[in-house]
Amino acid sequence: MDQTVTRNLDRKIDLIDTGPRFSDTDAIRLNNLFRGTDSQDMLRSVIRDGLAGDLAVVSSFGAESAVLLHLVAQVDKGLPVLFLETHKHFPETISYRDQLVDVLGLTNLVIVEPDAELIAKKDDNGLRWSWDPDGCCEIRKVEPLAKALLHYDASITGRKGFQSKTRAGLPRFEIDRSDAQGRFKINPLASWSKDMLEAYFTEHGLPAHPLVAQGYPSIGCAPCTTRVAPGEDPRSGRWKGWDKTECGIHSPTDGTPGDELPPGYDPVF
Repeated sequence: MDQTVTRNLDRKIDLIDTGPRFSDTDAIRLNNLFRGTDSQDMLRSVIRDGLAGDLAVVSSFGAESAVLLHLVAQVDKGLPVLFLETHKHFPETISYRDQLVDVLGLTNLVIVEPDAELIAKKDDNGLRWSWDPDGCCEIRKVEPLAKALLHYDASITGRKGFQSKTRAGLPRFEIDRSDAQGRFKINPLASWSKDMLEAYFTEHGLPAHPLVAQGYPSIGCAPCTTRVAPGEDPRSGRWKGWDKTECGIHSPTDGTPGDELPPGYDPVF
């Protein structure tokens, strides 16, 4: 047989790896690896050693966001911090965002905005939140973030297990189920309590979101966030009166926007 043919037969065929980046097994391995390790040390290893590939922080710059952002800033002030600009935020949140970026020395704030044409088509009057909150979140949060995260192997979130029943038992490392990419979702504060967060704020002199003192322990878009009474679930002021507890970027919703307002709809505000 010709030697050239022989070499071609022996050569391993190159294949394009179309599988996911990470699997549940990888998440279990990292959860076990960092069991008992404090959040700062865990973040330092994950970020500096590249254990989860290219990373981005997803932050709402809400009531407790300063803790996670401070932890990240101690390791890498240039890590991308994605902020979903829904154009429905409280003015106080935008001011607080800029304050934290300055105080913490963050150098890579990435503003993620919804598609202008889609907003014009699906929410031209800006009132979709009042009759279709899932659909509003879908076009203003879920879809824009999904596009932004295509550039990363993992996202870091500020979710805590105590925040609501839907977040109880939250692991530090999990697989993002929003697509088939096998992206890691990392929750450094998963096991932190409210007391731990408050102590961290005090220890490091972190500024508080101005709305916290006004009775807002969980802060999202202005139309869908209300004050919370003492003793209530911290997230009970989000989408009050709706059977909705998540915007959809962390837990799937039936978020396909409808095409029309309900017949005879007349918003009372």
